[in-house]
Amino acid sequence: MKKLLLLALPLTTLCSFGQSSLKTKINAKTDAIDSKVITWRRDIHQNPELGNREFKTAEKIAAHLKSLGIEVQEKVAYTGVVGVLKGGKPGPCVLLRADMDALPVTERNDLPYKSNVVTEYNNQKTGVMHACGHDTHVAILMGVAEVLSSMKNELAGTVKFCFQPAEEGAPAGEEGGAYLMIKQGVMENPKVDVAFGLHINSLTDVGQIRYRSGPEMAAADTYTLKIKGKQTHGASPWSGIDPITTGSQIVMAFQTIISRNVDITDNPAIVTVGAFNSGIRSNIIPEEATLIGTIRTFSEAQQQLIHRRMQEIATNIAESAGATADLKINIGVPVTYNDPTLTEKMVPTLTALAGKSNILQAPLATGAEDFSFFGKKVPAFFFFLGGRPVGSKVAAPHHTPDFIIDDSGLGLGVKALCHLTVDYFEKK
Repeated sequence: MKKLLLLALPLTTLCSFGQSSLKTKINAKTDAIDSKVITWRRDIHQNPELGNREFKTAEKIAAHLKSLGIEVQEKVAYTGVVGVLKGGKPGPCVLLRADMDALPVTERNDLPYKSNVVTEYNNQKTGVMHACGHDTHVAILMGVAEVLSSMKNELAGTVKFCFQPAEEGAPAGEEGGAYLMIKQGVMENPKVDVAFGLHINSLTDVGQIRYRSGPEMAAADTYTLKIKGKQTHGASPWSGIDPITTGSQIVMAFQTIISRNVDITDNPAIVTVGAFNSGIRSNIIPEEATLIGTIRTFSEAQQQLIHRRMQEIATNIAESAGATADLKINIGVPVTYNDPTLTEKMVPTLTALAGKSNILQAPLATGAEDFSFFGKKVPAFFFFLGGRPVGSKVAAPHHTPDFIIDDSGLGLGVKALCHLTVDYFEKK
């Protein structure tokens, strides 16, 4: 009779039973390795490495994946590690990504696992610190690999674990990051169908998850503007062409692009001048000035508009002063875009896991994230995981010496990526 009743159940009900059972196992296995995940994170935090130089971190990851019986490829995009776990049943391929690199920041926190690593960066001595939480991302994905590999035969698809170098940018003269991993074939063999990623957030409480459908984080471009005038004595400015005055006018005019050309009811945008260098002596008007900065946008149309207006403004203001302007814009990281259909499909998974009150809408973030390159190739979903101690009202922002994460929330990150993976397999 029990067999007859089971056969009479709808297929969707049987699938939900299977998912529920698998998720129960995931939760139990995650809880069992929670202390291990935290230990990994603290070890990586204490031994940070800069982009394209994550040698020891990569060794640790590769050794762990191999111990789990996962197929491993090393030295992808210099130091990247890719693990492939083929489930016992046929299905799609899900890419899960964690970035590995630290920043040239000297840590000020008083922690037993504080980083005391020192190196040279851009010809300056500096500390090295995981001041953006990439250590937590690595530990979380190592945990996900351990959990999912233990139930390999029950998985209806393939999981590709992507441990990525140089998210913060490659050293001068080198390629790196997600772009280089894609260039070297990480999205193929097997072909990736969808990508999931997370980022720890020091300003979001432990236990909470934030996300946004559509544009979530900005595209980030950089530019260099060289203005050439005519050098003269500072006491007779009429004898030359002043690139400093010309550059100052351009700086102010750049800001009118946002206030007068961009439709800010659609999306915000930013044009920042980060440095203005010219001259060497108080009584000499120099021949040249150089400006560098960043541009942040949330759509390709907006990006193209701002690039065009910057060229027009720089060229015309320089010409009006008798100077010349050479503006070079470097297209950088694209918009981090959460595919709306995929997002709608997967948010219920996070809601069921963390509770409705802990799933929050994220505002647009003007920071950039090179996970966006994966989202240019396949539908992607990227979310923020809380790392601030519950009840704490003060938290240092990312990329600062006082940045700190409460790693009691890492288990939720492990469960979230595991649940998203198995639910996608079933919903595909």
